[in-house]
Amino acid sequence: MRQPEEHPGARMAVGLVHHPVLNRAGDTVTSSVTSLDVHDMARLCRTYGVGCLYVVTPLQAQARLVERIIAHWTQGYGSQVNPERKEALTHVKVVDSIEQMLDNHGLDVEGAAVMVTSARTGKGVVSYATARDILARAPRAAVLFGTAHGLAGHAHELANVRLAPIPGVDDYNHLPVRCAASIIMDRLLGRGE
Repeated sequence: MRQPEEHPGARMAVGLVHHPVLNRAGDTVTSSVTSLDVHDMARLCRTYGVGCLYVVTPLQAQARLVERIIAHWTQGYGSQVNPERKEALTHVKVVDSIEQMLDNHGLDVEGAAVMVTSARTGKGVVSYATARDILARAPRAAVLFGTAHGLAGHAHELANVRLAPIPGVDDYNHLPVRCAASIIMDRLLGRGE
């Protein structure tokens, strides 16, 4: 009897990257973690069957904030009043770097896909149809989402797939990370067309 095929999201990790990211001037910085991003990204990942959400920040105070948020919703009062949020936040981990995330999720295997997102077009961008094909074949995968004004160059150097930007109706293109992530995750893992 043939086993059902594993959903690609189960082999995937999502990185909510706060370092290295760009500021408005194009400098590499570390951005602040927001509770709303952690909650919404965790719920997004759970909805699409993603194995783990990693919050990437080298700042220990920010890491402790995320750990308190997770503990409140998975062990504290929040776990009793909102079991759906508990279920989503159970799959959140905090790491110091993208490299630690990739290592923790086992992305050192041959054929692993590390995808980066950007609001800017550029050389080597792949369509979402191509990205879905890559995900279907990859033994492990990750998608990195940058906060602030997007991922810095070092994050792009760690990737082997660059996803196409989300086009708007004109030249304005500065979606909040959780909105861009929702669109991208639906394009990669959704059941629709």
